[in-house]
Amino acid sequence: MLKRKSRGQGMTEYIIIVALIAVAAIGVYSFFGQTIRNQVAGLSAEMSGNSSSTQIGAAQKSATSATNVAKENYNLGNYDKAANSSAAGTK
Repeated sequence: MLKRKSRGQGMTEYIIIVALIAVAAIGVYSFFGQTIRNQVAGLSAEMSGNSSSTQIGAAQKSATSATNVAKENYNLGNYDKAANSSAAGTK
């Protein structure tokens, strides 16, 4: 009986860690998602033999916008404002 409780505790801790990692990944993606999409679009354009200068420029603009938003003082109370302004490319 004691061994079964111990296994359940380990599984619960594992689930909590996975959930925290997922939340962190969602936060990173909300700030840098547009940059990542533009970089992947540039990569696919280059692999198909086309110029990716448009996608590279868009990725640089998105990265600059995300960096500016990250420098602001956001917390859990106004996190949605940070995520929305990063996605829109505004401050």
